[in-house]
Amino acid sequence: MASDSVRGLPSRPKLRLLEPQLVDYQGQQMIYLHDSLGIAKDGALIPQPLAPLLSLCDGTRDVTGLRSGLLMRTGDTLPAHIIVQILQQLDDALLIENGAYQDAAAEVVLRYRAARHRPPSHAGPVYPVDVAGLTQLIDDYCAETTVEQGIDAPQGSLVGMLCPHIDYARGNRTYSELWQRAKPSLDDVELVIVFGTDHSGGLGMITPTRQNYFTPHGELPTDMEIVDGLADVLGESRAFREEIHHIGEHSIELASVWLHHFLNGRACSVVPILCGSLHHFVAGEGYPSEDQGIASALNYLRDATAGRKTLVIAAGDLAHMGPAFGDSAPMDAVARAKLAAEDSSSMTDICNGDAAGFFERSRAESDSRRICGISPIYLMLEFLNNMELFGESMGYDQCPADAQGGSVVSIAGALLYESDSMAQSK
Repeated sequence: MASDSVRGLPSRPKLRLLEPQLVDYQGQQMIYLHDSLGIAKDGALIPQPLAPLLSLCDGTRDVTGLRSGLLMRTGDTLPAHIIVQILQQLDDALLIENGAYQDAAAEVVLRYRAARHRPPSHAGPVYPVDVAGLTQLIDDYCAETTVEQGIDAPQGSLVGMLCPHIDYARGNRTYSELWQRAKPSLDDVELVIVFGTDHSGGLGMITPTRQNYFTPHGELPTDMEIVDGLADVLGESRAFREEIHHIGEHSIELASVWLHHFLNGRACSVVPILCGSLHHFVAGEGYPSEDQGIASALNYLRDATAGRKTLVIAAGDLAHMGPAFGDSAPMDAVARAKLAAEDSSSMTDICNGDAAGFFERSRAESDSRRICGISPIYLMLEFLNNMELFGESMGYDQCPADAQGGSVVSIAGALLYESDSMAQSK
């Protein structure tokens, strides 16, 4: 590989997809960047005036091109050796996609695949590591949650679920109401597909893993045959290109803990799939179901699960609004009420099994609510689109997302059923 220095920097550095933070460091405004996957020990601090340099690191420019681009955007001339020093700092922090990160990531993936199972990344901070502790925690949550008694059992088979992936401390009321309501329908479930938000995922990416997820109840065995078939459909390279995200991503893990607990520790087969961003469709035209890779994956999954009692879970939250997420104004009572109404409309789409309607609603508002569950919810609804569905929503909540109370993450649960008449006709 050609380099700009003896230290082996890529000739045209490409910065990884990151979420920069503005921080005060020794009286200066700095941009703090860190490896969101947790591979690197240290991050990088870049002076705020050099923010344009970061956006120029897109894999198309060498140091000369970066100097020229910075001059055109800011009018400032930065010496080549200073740019190289900045790039070296970024590379040392594993923030350059085509730099040292590649070798480090490859080693991490090898260790992950060689492990007995996927090590839980949020056991301890979010939930107890042992069964007794988890049981006590969930029992306490459920005891504090009011679930309507005497509701008639749904006249249908449970086939879909929207489950939050927010931490349990904030989302426990929604989790408790959802899973208590779902419990009577779980006994005969043979297979669970979990579509989880990949907060670091690339555009249109569908990423399974062959590893087993692990909860305090033990391993949830991954259905290897289905994952292998999905990899054949997607292509091995594409299917596992972002498998490293499974290591630290919390969406599938936090839903799986509740699933396994309410299965009473039963080792039900699971297909864990992380779902990347669909922003290119939200901001553009057409629907994700028209993407060849997505369509092929969904068609394969439908065929592979035919004849098996399958539950599809979308592990996704709803809106992310307020200053913590880039909005200029904090959420007041009026804004919260408006958000609740908009979320209610989305939940109606979900309960109706209307994938296109759900997606179009977010497109029409230019994704102003920043629904981070768009991908898994849409894929779940598309997977179920050939069924006659009816649903129920529960546990809507707006959870605090900053110390000032001006930012919120909204969440809800939903259960989707296939009518008995439809199921019997198959």
